[in-house]
Amino acid sequence: MMHSSGSLPRRGEHQDVWWLEERWRRPSGGGLRAFYGIKHVVPRRMQLAARRMLTPRQRSRAFPAWPYEHSLLRERADALTAALRARDVDRLPVVAPWPYGHRFAYVLTHDVEGTEGLRRIPDLLEVERRHGISSSFNFCGAWYPVRDEDLQIVRDAGCEVGVHGMEHDGRLFASRRAFERQLPRIRAQMELWGAVGFRSPAMHRWGPWMHELPVGYDSSFPHSDPFQPQPGGCCDVHPFFFGDVVELPVTLDQDFTLFELLREPTIRLWTDKSRWVIRHHGLVNVIVHPDYMTPARLQHYEQLLAFLTSQPGGWHALPRDVASWWRARHSLRMEEAGDGTPVLKGPVTEGAVVAWASVTDGIIEYDDFVPA
Repeated sequence: MMHSSGSLPRRGEHQDVWWLEERWRRPSGGGLRAFYGIKHVVPRRMQLAARRMLTPRQRSRAFPAWPYEHSLLRERADALTAALRARDVDRLPVVAPWPYGHRFAYVLTHDVEGTEGLRRIPDLLEVERRHGISSSFNFCGAWYPVRDEDLQIVRDAGCEVGVHGMEHDGRLFASRRAFERQLPRIRAQMELWGAVGFRSPAMHRWGPWMHELPVGYDSSFPHSDPFQPQPGGCCDVHPFFFGDVVELPVTLDQDFTLFELLREPTIRLWTDKSRWVIRHHGLVNVIVHPDYMTPARLQHYEQLLAFLTSQPGGWHALPRDVASWWRARHSLRMEEAGDGTPVLKGPVTEGAVVAWASVTDGIIEYDDFVPA
């Protein structure tokens, strides 16, 4: 019996929600409110020193484990294994996760936190130009002045403009009243800039409300990040849905985390985690802030671009295109032709292919891609 959907079998959709919406945590804005309450009165040097003191304890948290949280991925692999055994087969046809049989996808995103970040955008664009890369730049709507010229520089480079909230103060999800008050402002800003993508300031988030955002996609959930004022993670390395909103999880550590908090001298944590995400056929998604782009950091960023572009089977796209693909993929279903051949049904989607899914060493693999 063929699956009626292109999705992999799962043991219980509610279990996915438990992870994806961070149902294991309590609603809380307390940490962020405290953080932003002292941020402007405590010197930056002291802020960094205090946060660095916390990192040994933070990085040892059992759940979500950092940097590799396997729970949800193992659950899906176990569900597929059970389905294979029930049908006494070695593999099942599904919609391939990425178009044209690509093995993984990657996006580059930038959150601009102030006027210094605006000034340094051309430096990032020049590095990306050398590698044939395009990216997204997320701007705050009312935290600093954003000129039309700033947006045009980004668009002229073939990049995407997104909204990084209105104010970078961590209050968007502080209360239900605060959230509802912000929604019309966010909608107006999205329309003004022609944006479809959103990232909450400080990656503040609350899963049960995300579907109400007036956006095409959101990218405010880390896969696993214990170092932020709101630690945690969705445990996924693939896009997923909050209602009609596509979520693009951030799967690599932020540049600030690597170079300011952990004081890493290399990009090893980026490349190691990228290899792990690629092994799971996921989405490599990183946040790099123009505001912190020293010449040394630019070199690190260029090294990351060189690494990603060298990986075989990668699909590089703008976040809006990844979200559009995931939405289109979700509308497809798997059926069986008269001769038993698996075929995809639903709206015609360019690039959609059938893949045969199996499990090897607890990891879902996709092989024998067949055009839809």
